[in-house]
Amino acid sequence: MTASPVIRPYRPGDRPALDDVCIRTAHNGGDSRPFYRDPDVFPATFAAPYVHLEPELAFVLDDGRGRAVGYILGTADTPRFAEAFRTEWLPLVADRHPEPSGPPATPDESIARLLHHPERMVVPELAAYPAHLHIDLLPEWQGRGHGRALMRTFLAALRDGGVPSVHLVMARANKPARAFYDRMGFHEIDAPMDDSVACLGRTTRDPDRL
Repeated sequence: MTASPVIRPYRPGDRPALDDVCIRTAHNGGDSRPFYRDPDVFPATFAAPYVHLEPELAFVLDDGRGRAVGYILGTADTPRFAEAFRTEWLPLVADRHPEPSGPPATPDESIARLLHHPERMVVPELAAYPAHLHIDLLPEWQGRGHGRALMRTFLAALRDGGVPSVHLVMARANKPARAFYDRMGFHEIDAPMDDSVACLGRTTRDPDRL
């Protein structure tokens, strides 16, 4: 009998699988390994700090055999998270992914620059959307309703914690992701961002209607 996939809370043993999902979806939704010398910089920046600092807001799609094949994670309070990232997380990974001494000269250095500047997350125009999130699924698990279920679970956790709204930042080149977020009720927020990315937000109300 084949076990069914299920959404469940993150467990520490999921960390290698989360890193793998992050790496395999980090390049505009596709595999980052052909484009980066050390793609581990992606989970160090966009996945691992969340499960380290706020594991209670991390949920995975379990393939039914115990392996995480997708995740949603984030923070309820972006300014607080950015501060904890600086003081608690960055010292653990800074040596592995050093900050470039000048303007980034390689794709790896561009992500390392983001890693070393968590304060970039704190944007005054996003104050009304205090939470933020990241969601990723392996390609073979996309388009089957699992992303919707992950989003429903995360929004409900924020709502139950009294958090009114959430935002995310995405690469404009990732057209399928934008279509997904539109279906999930996100709208574009006018915030000072690089032209290559879009900032989207939505309320945490009514996640059960997704």
